[in-house]
Amino acid sequence: MNWDTIKGNWKQYKGKAQQRWGKLTNDDLDVIDGKREELEGRLQERYGYTRERAEKECKAFCEECA
Repeated sequence: MNWDTIKGNWKQYKGKAQQRWGKLTNDDLDVIDGKREELEGRLQERYGYTRERAEKECKAFCEECA
């Protein structure tokens, strides 16, 4: 699956993102709105991830959703 699919169906994947990253609030998920870069930034902010770690987390999430 590619990220465009997740972005297009973000409302369906929001719950999975919430389960995976419990520190993300509903407001965070609304702001992210399927934007990968926004998700990466929020993960860096909430979890203290490096940019590389946030990118890996997003890639793994995308693969999980496939």
